[in-house]
Amino acid sequence: MSHLTRRLTLGILATAALTLPALPASAQTKLKFAHVYETSEPYHKCALWAGEEFKKRTNGKYEIEVFPASSLGKESDINEGLSLGTVDIIYTGQLFAGRAHGPIAIGGAPYMFRDFDHWKAFRNSDLFKELGQGYEKKTGHQVVGLTYYGERHVTSNKGITKPEDMKGLKIRVPDAPLYTMFPKAVGANPTPIAFAEVYLALSQGVVDAQENPLVTIQAKKFHEVQDNIVLTGHITDALLTIVSGGTMQRLNDEEKKALTEILGQAADQCTNDIVQKEKELVDWFKGQGENVVAVDRKPFREATVKMHMGPDATWDKATYDRLQAIQSSTN
Repeated sequence: MSHLTRRLTLGILATAALTLPALPASAQTKLKFAHVYETSEPYHKCALWAGEEFKKRTNGKYEIEVFPASSLGKESDINEGLSLGTVDIIYTGQLFAGRAHGPIAIGGAPYMFRDFDHWKAFRNSDLFKELGQGYEKKTGHQVVGLTYYGERHVTSNKGITKPEDMKGLKIRVPDAPLYTMFPKAVGANPTPIAFAEVYLALSQGVVDAQENPLVTIQAKKFHEVQDNIVLTGHITDALLTIVSGGTMQRLNDEEKKALTEILGQAADQCTNDIVQKEKELVDWFKGQGENVVAVDRKPFREATVKMHMGPDATWDKATYDRLQAIQSSTN
């Protein structure tokens, strides 16, 4: 090849390189973290913190982009997204994960825990680890954290002080079958509606009531369209943090360890934030003019517990007995 030909060839190659579309440097290093909660909620803030920490721990090799408020789909969609490869990390309710592995839903069943300390002991138990391993065996995805979501309470425009007051009440529940256990136990009419559509459904009278923790009631402004907050505390609820199996496979051992540790720390931080906010919100709601009703929970619990091993149970008796036998540090 002559000197002139070589120069012409190099020039053509250089020109071609300049005209080819550049691939973004972050195309293969940006992870998607999806959830259905508002940007004002602790879950979102802790997800953002986790993203920044993982970026630091990997010296900028990975970024985590957080998609809040159902922006990548409702909860069933983001669960499916773990397998489809459209999301890398999600927060999800235990009952949604239970569609893939029934036993892991036990922690989201109504009146399954005696109190917060019982839930906390379960979170740190071998039983919870085994349930996560069972889920991973079924799906390939890894449970890396459990974040306290708060006690779920009923809001309604109808006054409620006892289970009989809920008979025939049309109450919105998340679109996962086990959320119907409590309404059925008290004679209410459970109506599954996607989270993003609940405010409109309440304001238009599509349903009469809904149930969620105080933090969520505030963030989603459900108190604007409901007169009463009834402190039934029927579910001591929590969110699983799950990482897609495909995503884990792309990480080296050091990166896997860092991501798992960071998401676990985020779950701890968020749990502490929710506990503190729950303590403050009863007075806040009263200040907003809400009727906050401290009901006797015993009859609500008694109506529900008898259904724990009924046809809706997705766990066996051995798992149930192990959970009930867990002793909290305060017992």
